[in-house]
Amino acid sequence: MSSELMTMHLRDSLYFRRPSKNSDDDNKYIWQTIPWGDWRGSVKFPELSKAEFVALLASLTMVEALSGDIMLPALPDIGAAFAVANPNDRSLVLMAFGLAFGLAQPVFGPLSDRYGRRLPILGGMLAYIACSLASVIAPSFEVLLAIRLVQGVAAAAVKVAVTATVRDRYEGAEMAEVTSLMSSIFLLVPVVMPSVGQVLLLVGTWPLIFYAMAGIALVIGAWAFFRLGNTLRPENRRPLTFTGIAEGFALVFSNRRAFFYGITNMFLLGAVLGMVFTSQQIYVELYGWGVWYPLAMLAMGGSASLCSLVASQVLGRIGLRRSAHGGMLLLPLLTFTGAAVALAGGLPGWGYLLVCCLCAIPLIAGFASGGALSMQPLGAVAATAASVFGLLAQVFGTAFSYVIAQAYDGSPVPTLVGMGIMGICGLGCCLVAENGRLFGRDDAMVAVPA
Repeated sequence: MSSELMTMHLRDSLYFRRPSKNSDDDNKYIWQTIPWGDWRGSVKFPELSKAEFVALLASLTMVEALSGDIMLPALPDIGAAFAVANPNDRSLVLMAFGLAFGLAQPVFGPLSDRYGRRLPILGGMLAYIACSLASVIAPSFEVLLAIRLVQGVAAAAVKVAVTATVRDRYEGAEMAEVTSLMSSIFLLVPVVMPSVGQVLLLVGTWPLIFYAMAGIALVIGAWAFFRLGNTLRPENRRPLTFTGIAEGFALVFSNRRAFFYGITNMFLLGAVLGMVFTSQQIYVELYGWGVWYPLAMLAMGGSASLCSLVASQVLGRIGLRRSAHGGMLLLPLLTFTGAAVALAGGLPGWGYLLVCCLCAIPLIAGFASGGALSMQPLGAVAATAASVFGLLAQVFGTAFSYVIAQAYDGSPVPTLVGMGIMGICGLGCCLVAENGRLFGRDDAMVAVPA
C-alpha cells in the first residue's frame, strides 16, 4: 500500500502520519512532524543549484517591479475607464501599491522568522494573483485602489521572505554575489515591462495588463511551490510573542554596524528614484530626445544589469567593506563632476546619459555590499531585519527622491547634486558603522552592538 498522508493538526507545524518503514503492518503508523510551510506532497526538497536559486528568487522579487512598470502605458486607459477627473490621480494606482508595500514589511518579518520563508512566499503570491484578477472587476476607482493596497501587502510578504531566504543560505561575499546576480535580472524589468504593457494594449484593453500580471505570478509561484523549500531551520524559529518580536527588532536596531549599513540603501534608493523620476523631463523636455527616450532608459537599465553581473564576480575579491565605501565615494564624485560641467554649459544629452550609466557602478556596489554587510550579523532575525531595512528604504528613499524631483529647474544640475548628496549621506552611515574607519578588511569584521 502506498504512503497515506493525513493532516491531523494545524498549529505551529503540520502533522502527518504515514506507514512506518520498519513495520510490515500497514495499519501501524508513526508520527512525523513537518514544520509549517515545508509540505509539498513530500517532505524533502531537491537542493537547488546556485543558478536556479538566483533565477527563482530574482523572479519572485520581480513581482514588485512588475506591479508598476507593466501598467505604466495603461494608466490613461484606466483613468478613462473609471472616469477619473484629475489626470494626476491616475498615479494613485501606483502609489497605493507602493505605500502598502513599504508599510507592511515589518508585519511579515516576525511572521517569517516564526513560520519560515515558504509560507509567506506562497501565501503572498496567491494573494497577489487574486488581487490581479479582482482588479479587472473592480466596480469603482476607490475599490481598485483598495485592491492595490492589498496587493502591495502581498508583495511585501514575498519581498521580506525572499531577502531572508538569501541570508539563510549565504552570507558575506557569497550573499553579495547572489544579490548582484539577482539584481542583474531584476533591473531588466523596468526596461522591458513598459514595452510589454504597450504591446498588450495594442492587442487588447487595460484588463489584459492585470491578466498578464496574474499569469506571470502564477508561473513564478508554481515554480516556487515545486522547487523552493523552507530555508529556515526549525531550531532557528523565533517565538511569535510580544517579547520575542520586541527582542527581534531590538537586535536589529541595537547592532550599530548592521543598522547603519542597512540604512545606506534608503539613500541609494533615493538617488536611483530621483534619477528615474526626472528622466522624462531631462531627456524629452530638456534635451529633446523624444522617440529616443526609451533607448536612454534601455541604456541605463542595461548598464545597471551589466554592472550587477560584473559585481557578482569582483566584490568578493575587492572586499565588501572596500566596495561599499568606494561606491559611496564614487557616486558624489561622478555626479558633482557632471553638475559642474552642466553649470559651465557643456553637458550635452549624451554626457548626462554617460554620467547616469557610470553611476550604476557605485550604486550596484553600494546596494550589494551594504546589504550583505547589514544582514551578516543578523542571521538569527533575518526576516525581521529585512523588513526593517525594507520599510526604511521604501519610505525614506521615496521621500528623498520626491525632494530631488521637485527641485528640477529645467537643468540636470538638481538631479545630479541630489544624487551626490545621497552618496555623501551613505558614506556618513558607513563612517558611523565603522567608528570612523573606512576601507577595512572583511576578515576583521565582527558584530558590534550599539
